[in-house]
Amino acid sequence: MAQYPAMLRACLPTLIVVAFCNLFLWAADPAAPLTLRYSIFSGANLAGTEVDIFRPNGIVDCTYEFNDRGRGPKTTTRYELRASDGLLSRTDITGNDYLKAPVDEHFLVQNARFAWKSTSESGHSETPGFYVSVNGPGEEMAFLVSALLKANGSLKLLPSGEARLERMTDANVEHEGQKLHVTAFAISGLWFDPQIVWLDDDQHLFGFAGASFFQMREGWESANQHLYQLQRKAEDTHYERLAKQLAGAPGHPIAIEHVRVFDSENAVVHENQSVVIRDHQIIEVGSANKVMIPDDATRIDGSGKTLLPALFDMHAHTQPIDGLMYIASGVTSIRDMGNDIEGLQHLQDQWQNGTAIGPRIFKAGFIDGRGPFTASTKVLADSPEEALADVKHYADLGYIQIKLYSSLKPELVPGIIEAAHARGLRVSGHIPNGMVARQFVEEGADEIQHINFIFLNFLSGKVKDTRTPERFTAVGDNAAKLDLNSKEVADFIDLLKQRHTTLDVTLGAFEGMFTGRPGKPSPEIVSVLDRLPAQVQRSAYIGGLPVSADNDQLYKDSYDAMLRMTKRMYDAGVAILAGTDAPTRAGIMLHRELELEVKAGIPPAKALQIATWNASRLLKQDKQLGSIAAGKEADLLLVEGNPAEQISDIRRCRLVVKDGVLFNSADLYAAVGMKSAP
Repeated sequence: MAQYPAMLRACLPTLIVVAFCNLFLWAADPAAPLTLRYSIFSGANLAGTEVDIFRPNGIVDCTYEFNDRGRGPKTTTRYELRASDGLLSRTDITGNDYLKAPVDEHFLVQNARFAWKSTSESGHSETPGFYVSVNGPGEEMAFLVSALLKANGSLKLLPSGEARLERMTDANVEHEGQKLHVTAFAISGLWFDPQIVWLDDDQHLFGFAGASFFQMREGWESANQHLYQLQRKAEDTHYERLAKQLAGAPGHPIAIEHVRVFDSENAVVHENQSVVIRDHQIIEVGSANKVMIPDDATRIDGSGKTLLPALFDMHAHTQPIDGLMYIASGVTSIRDMGNDIEGLQHLQDQWQNGTAIGPRIFKAGFIDGRGPFTASTKVLADSPEEALADVKHYADLGYIQIKLYSSLKPELVPGIIEAAHARGLRVSGHIPNGMVARQFVEEGADEIQHINFIFLNFLSGKVKDTRTPERFTAVGDNAAKLDLNSKEVADFIDLLKQRHTTLDVTLGAFEGMFTGRPGKPSPEIVSVLDRLPAQVQRSAYIGGLPVSADNDQLYKDSYDAMLRMTKRMYDAGVAILAGTDAPTRAGIMLHRELELEVKAGIPPAKALQIATWNASRLLKQDKQLGSIAAGKEADLLLVEGNPAEQISDIRRCRLVVKDGVLFNSADLYAAVGMKSAP
């Protein structure tokens, strides 16, 4: 699918924290508008721009757009501001959102009444606050910074929530003889993690730094790398502090008694068991009546609870905040399916040595081709020489897999697969444009990412370009019409089984896209909505792909076909993986993925087996992880209830153990502004 989730606000929160400037410092001529321009980069490519015009009457006009493989917002916004406190008095936004759905959003203060209305929500308040839009450009966050500075760092938000401001670090930057001193501020209360803004000494926004996606003031783009390194250092300090507060490393044994144990190898549960952990290992598992508990052990009552091997997310694009969310949700191992090489290594080092909290990482190397729909990556190949060099580089770095992407030339696929297999690496990916899934498998690919590419296999004559959002809309238009019992479907499934091809279906990544509608909570997140930060909750109401009266039900039926196809392949013996492709909803979306597998018809115990034992075997970690047995690593999840019967109990995390270190789920969720499940 994508390196980012489908909804701009839901999946790329950092994109809304860019392109700020000071509202109250105007051009030398007070009658002349001030224009500030910003460049948006994806990988090494210019992907978009923002242009903001500040008029002396307090009106600010913003145009904002970027292209992310054919997706991306394009909006025009007008703001009116109050100079006294920096609050907005009016906002009008039109255009389209990340998935090209219409945007029509408004906010107005009139007669001490604060009212807002958009395609996804409407409401009002009699209490003043800073209105945070759903679809606004980066400039809006600059207004919030200015208002926070005037309010001494804390401010009520509308429709709900509270924002807080913290100074993080500063730097000196230089470009063509010009010098600037800039400062990074962190805004908390909008998302799970603080949003970081760089401003100059006049409090104009300088930019937002990032590894492969960033926005900087026009002409100063080269400053990004320096600022990103400083920003990351400040973030490291934040996460190291949380690790010291939240990680429990007992110097004595731990005994979890009278607990239901999930036997992942056999997909069954055993009642009234006790499990003893010493250091980082499980030392004994068995009937509570027979296991001898060491005298110096800390005893944990597991009555009414289930102890499972910790979970695996087999499709991650991880970022720093995800570490806390994964561990809180019982996910202690992830397979990262494409990331900045240096940044991912940095995270892996932190999570491995305990200077930050996060899961074990198994890395897949991402390769795409150049073109208008290139993904946000620096690793590109347009020739056999480049492709083989990329494979060698990833193999030398210890990666376990190569993931190919949509803009890669099909003729390069066989050589990449041969080279990767020669180094012991698996190969998977999107099906490159110009190929179908059958050809990809016949060339030797080990795995396919995303259920939509299974349907595209049967639509080759109806789809012009799978690099574009057509890889979603064509499936929405046609999946429900495909006869899943036809010979062509049966023959393709037989090929998958014969070649031992695994399928990373990412059902949760498509649920909101195909079935979410504006104004209604998106189904993939509705069950946890009241646990999320207030502003995050709003993203659930945006909706998915734009639909009309003619295709509304068709898209819902096509998503149902995705579930039925998953069950059809599972019943045939094709290996299904549990992965999410949801970096900004880490952990909680794996829970939803398991629920969707069960909704498709896979028994709950088998879905749990997929996310534990089966994943460990595919990653060749089954001797250390994936099941609860003496001598294995102590990676465990204690939940209320019995998810082997009621899969949604997997959300009721209470205690997580990674490598013998104990974590209280409620405390970790609280650190990212979430509530734990009841």
